[in-house]
Amino acid sequence: MAPQTPGGQAVRRALDVLLCFRDGGPPLTASGVARRLGLSTSTAHRLAQTLAGAEFLARDGAARYRLGPAVTELGLLSFHRQGLHRVAPELDHLARVTGTTADLAIRSGDHAVLLAGGTVRRTEDGGGLRRPLHSTALGKVLLAWPRPGADDLSALAPLRPLTGRTIADVDELRAEVERVRAAGHAMNDGESAEGVRTLAVPLLDRSGHARYALALRSTPEVVTDVRVPWFLAQAQSCARAMEVLLLPPEERRAWPGQAASRQ
Repeated sequence: MAPQTPGGQAVRRALDVLLCFRDGGPPLTASGVARRLGLSTSTAHRLAQTLAGAEFLARDGAARYRLGPAVTELGLLSFHRQGLHRVAPELDHLARVTGTTADLAIRSGDHAVLLAGGTVRRTEDGGGLRRPLHSTALGKVLLAWPRPGADDLSALAPLRPLTGRTIADVDELRAEVERVRAAGHAMNDGESAEGVRTLAVPLLDRSGHARYALALRSTPEVVTDVRVPWFLAQAQSCARAMEVLLLPPEERRAWPGQAASRQ
C-alpha cells in the first residue's frame, strides 16, 4: 500500500472518527474517540470539532458527540437513490406471510450491512447494522456470489467464533460457501446467536453476482426442517421481485422463459 499524503491521512482519520459511531452505541466524548482509535485526546477533539462544524457530528451539552444531520441527509439521499425505499412493503409482506423477521443486506468489507427490514427498525439495543460475513446466512450468500475481486476468503479478518457452532476456520468456510452456492441459499443455525435460525437467498444481477442478500430469521421451532422448502420458495419469490425494484433493466438477470416469450 502506498504511503498516505498528509492530507490523505487527515481525511482517513476523520472518516475513522465517523466510523466509531456505526455500532449504534451511545454518544462518545473526544477521549472516548481517542481510546477507540489510538489517538491523542487533543487530536480526537480537533477532528470531532471539525466534523461538528460541518454537521457530520453533533455535540450535546455534556461534550459528547453523535452522528449529525449531514450524515442523515447523505444517508437518506443514498437510500432513495438506490431505490431502497421501495422494498419496505415487500419485506413487510414477506414477514407477515412467513411469521419471521425479513431483512435486506449488502456487503461492506468483512460484514453484511443491514439496509432494510425488521432488524433495522429494532436497533435501539445498540447492536448496530453490521453482521460478520462468516457467521450469518446473509454473509454466506454474499460470499457465495461475490463481486469481482472479492472472492478471496483468506483475506477476511480472523473468523471470530460467536457460538459453539460458528465456522471459525477458513477451509471449513470455503466448503460451506461451496455448499451454499450449490444449494442456492444459505442457512445459519445458531452460528451467530443461540436459538436463532436464518435462511438467506441472493438478489443476483445479470452477471451472477449477489448485489444484495435477503434473509428470514426466526427460531428452529418456526423454521423447521420440514418447512424449509416453503420458506425458501417465499424468500426466492420476494428476492426476484426486489431485483426488479432495485436493479436497472440492463443489469437484471433474465427470468426463466423470458427470452422465449419475446420471440
